[in-house]
Amino acid sequence: MEQRKYGKTNVKLSVIGFGGILVMNDSQESANNIVSEAIERGINYFDVAPSYGNAEERLGPALKPYRSSVFLACKTLKRTKREAWEELQQSLKRLQTDYFDLYQLHAVTTIEEVNQIFNEGGAIEALVEAREQGLVKYLGFSAHSEEAALALLNRFDFDSILFPINWVCWHQGNFGPRVVKKATEKGVAILAIKTLAKRRLREGEDRRWPKCWYAPVENFQEALMAVRFTLSLPVTSAVSPGHVELLRWMCEAAEIFKPLSIDEEREIAEKSKGLEPIFPR
Repeated sequence: MEQRKYGKTNVKLSVIGFGGILVMNDSQESANNIVSEAIERGINYFDVAPSYGNAEERLGPALKPYRSSVFLACKTLKRTKREAWEELQQSLKRLQTDYFDLYQLHAVTTIEEVNQIFNEGGAIEALVEAREQGLVKYLGFSAHSEEAALALLNRFDFDSILFPINWVCWHQGNFGPRVVKKATEKGVAILAIKTLAKRRLREGEDRRWPKCWYAPVENFQEALMAVRFTLSLPVTSAVSPGHVELLRWMCEAAEIFKPLSIDEEREIAEKSKGLEPIFPR
């Protein structure tokens, strides 16, 4: 699998990342097998969070044989220094590791959250202290709004962002271009989420994929199109959704990846028409 440079560092990440929610509610044996398969496919970037149920407890033992050769990222939803520090310590124990390669503020959405994070006693203090103590190597954030992402990029020298880079959101919600531009200008690595999202779920619609709160692409050809869209942008890696079948589609797409042509970019924009983006601007 292709690897790309992580921001300003010499670290290289697989263009497909392993979303830790994949192993949530699985048996340990199943988690071990899924992680082993991902490693065999060339994935070296794993991302998880305490909010993914028991995913940390499953991923820790599954990753143990490979820990020295993978890039492990974790996140916190906490916004104060004390709470973020406590959650970091808990995640280290659950994942059976002495450090994280990347630790991130998770799902920042509002300017009020940004201000809380950077106020005295805010979560950013815990992240900086953890880096100084060698508990984490790099710092980043995930965001679900352009407003929050741009504010965070302006407030601190993060190593990476984790942000929805998605064909429908981009074309039908105008969601993403400003963040990609700002991150690229600052030399901040862009890690993508929601690559395979297709549209919002309709009211009363059955969820075919229980770990996805949206309707993802419906077949491999759509997955290939979605992955090619995301990886044709200045993205280091795209993190998988929470189902192994979708991870496999992403891996297969990455194996035959080639950047979109101008005509193909137009085709994708056309195909996105009529779909309701999961993130509008």
